[in-house]
Amino acid sequence: MVLKTFGWSFAVTALGLVAAVFYGGWTAFGIVAILSILEISLSFDNAVVNAGILKKMNAFWQRIFLTIGILIAVFGMRLVFPVVIVAISAQLGPIEAVDLALTDKDRYQELVTDAHPAIAAFGGMFLLMIFLDFIFEDRDIKWLGWLERPLAKLGKVDMLSVCIALIVLLITAMTFATHAHLHAGPADKAETVLLSGIGGLITYMIVGGLSGFFENKLEEEEEREHEAEEEAKRTGKQQSAVLLAGKAAFFMFLYLEVLDASFSFDGVIGAFAITNDIVLMALGLGIGAMYVRSLTVYLVRQGTLDDYVYLEHGAHYAIGALAVILLVTIQYEINEVVTGLVGVVLIGWSFWSSVRRNRALAATEGDQGSDEKAEVPSGV
Repeated sequence: MVLKTFGWSFAVTALGLVAAVFYGGWTAFGIVAILSILEISLSFDNAVVNAGILKKMNAFWQRIFLTIGILIAVFGMRLVFPVVIVAISAQLGPIEAVDLALTDKDRYQELVTDAHPAIAAFGGMFLLMIFLDFIFEDRDIKWLGWLERPLAKLGKVDMLSVCIALIVLLITAMTFATHAHLHAGPADKAETVLLSGIGGLITYMIVGGLSGFFENKLEEEEEREHEAEEEAKRTGKQQSAVLLAGKAAFFMFLYLEVLDASFSFDGVIGAFAITNDIVLMALGLGIGAMYVRSLTVYLVRQGTLDDYVYLEHGAHYAIGALAVILLVTIQYEINEVVTGLVGVVLIGWSFWSSVRRNRALAATEGDQGSDEKAEVPSGV
């Protein structure tokens, strides 16, 4: 079962890691491995959401999503999007960006380094908003209760996450203007950071708005489909219900694609905190995206991985750490291994906490069962 579901992911992992060794040696191997782990972990909640919606779709639309939809997710978001970001930030054509990355690494690295403040400010703000909206939401399950309870109370203040993000951006831009070290003047650099950061904030809001729009459309279509099915039972006409089911499934597909794009942003932008090399980025994120597909299929068939309830928390804390690291790298260089390990440690910690929670719950249930048996008279 596991081999059948994850077989393609294992094969792509092996090919990707071998390609990384040939491309840049064992250092590249390590970077791709870290990127893969981060992408899988950050996309875990994506797989859970995908599985929950896919269960409502018929076999045809499930196949459409797991083929065409995944191709869009892998090649559109994980492979093309990093190239687009580099091309826009370094003022290059997409083909020229790829050509430079493959043929003239020194020139490519110089251009990306010059463009890094814009990339880091844009990505840092986008990731920071994801993190802030998560920690300010009151959730039934809390991982670090001592921290999450007071933050959930603060989250009742309207637009708090946006205000904090803008304050962080303003401080970052002012600090960058004071401690500038690139070719342009301090004012130019501060303006670049400020405008790019606002761009990241606007992008987050647009993606969230699209997700909300398609979610509302999906709910409307599901409600209409339910009403049509009830009407069809009364009248004996089945055609209208089938047509509405197809329309509802189409909106489900669009909703999933927008959701996947929004979930992909954190992995793609977080990757820039680890490396600027779009080849390594494509390898690591491509491997991770394959596991998102496999996890989605596994969840649809088994529905067991959502037992690890703290993984979503760990992934969002990793996103918060990557956001801070990206903003810090505007001024200071941070080793990519350190960056990668911070996220991996947080996610690993949350996974272990989930395992311990499941064991404690199982032990509690076992003790209660024993007590109930002891209370039952032997003659019953």
